[in-house]
Amino acid sequence: MPHSELKKQRAWERLKRELKLIGKGLLSTDHVVQAHIIPIRRCNLDCGYCNEYDDFSAPVPLEKMFSRIDALGRLGATLITISGGEPLLHPDIEKIIARIRSNGAIAGMITNGFLLNKDKIEALNDAGLDHLQISIDNVTPDDVSKKSLKTLDLRLKWLAEYALFHVNINSVIGAGVRNPQDAWTVATRAIELGLSSTVGIIHDGSGQLKALAPESKEVFHKIRALSKRSYARFNGFQEAIAEGRTNDWKCRAGARYLYVCEDGLVHYCSQQRGYPGKPVEEYTVDDVRREYKTKKGCAPSCTVSCVHQTSLIDFWRDKQTLEPVPMPEKELVQIQNVGQ
Repeated sequence: MPHSELKKQRAWERLKRELKLIGKGLLSTDHVVQAHIIPIRRCNLDCGYCNEYDDFSAPVPLEKMFSRIDALGRLGATLITISGGEPLLHPDIEKIIARIRSNGAIAGMITNGFLLNKDKIEALNDAGLDHLQISIDNVTPDDVSKKSLKTLDLRLKWLAEYALFHVNINSVIGAGVRNPQDAWTVATRAIELGLSSTVGIIHDGSGQLKALAPESKEVFHKIRALSKRSYARFNGFQEAIAEGRTNDWKCRAGARYLYVCEDGLVHYCSQQRGYPGKPVEEYTVDDVRREYKTKKGCAPSCTVSCVHQTSLIDFWRDKQTLEPVPMPEKELVQIQNVGQ
């Protein structure tokens, strides 16, 4: 079958499974909709704003990854996204993706893209990867980030030509971004190559909401308009963030969304680590039900896109009646960025 036809077939099959994800999510609140899982904390880059990596951790052993993925399968997870660190540093990343698919879940991955080449893209195709996202921070590298269009453009061309999975390019704007117009350049390049595009907002280390400067706000809205064809349409909460306003929503972290760290523990998200702090193999439907009803004290100022998107499926139902759990202070990590 010609590559173009195979790509269309994969896209159609992926859409059918995504529609099933939505249907299952609407029918029941007793299962996980999306989980992020970490196969390695180590990263090959050192971006100044990132708090989700180190430069020394070993890959999680494959059998442990299988056990955690199977546990998420028992919890009914319909979308499992691999992140890090840099997940492509894991020597068995294709086997991890295949295990996710064998559990009936949609397989996603967030990567910096530096380790992609034609052979790796073909291997990810064969493993059954459904979605891949790369965040690009600028047009040329600087002392904050090497994730630039200049260094990644060839890899974007390879993705456009060879990938059978959906590819999204996330540009960023806000604190620490020297030239807001870079985000526009990145977004338009992604669309030019036939990839989808989203935009994320970076805040300073305090994690507090801060309105975008006028130039940044203008670029933000231009990219949002450009990205209407993609799942950016589910990022409406970002409008409030851009204006420095809080969001009134029901965060279902710990229930509909889980973050499973490299130690196999469940946390609310990448930016609020420390609770529930329970091994995913021991997590039960009772835990899901409890956290579904639990208010999250960090929710009004939250900028974590994946949690907002996942919680949308339940925005219309079931008040949260349990008060927030005090987060362990030593584990509290300030929210810094959005756009996953």
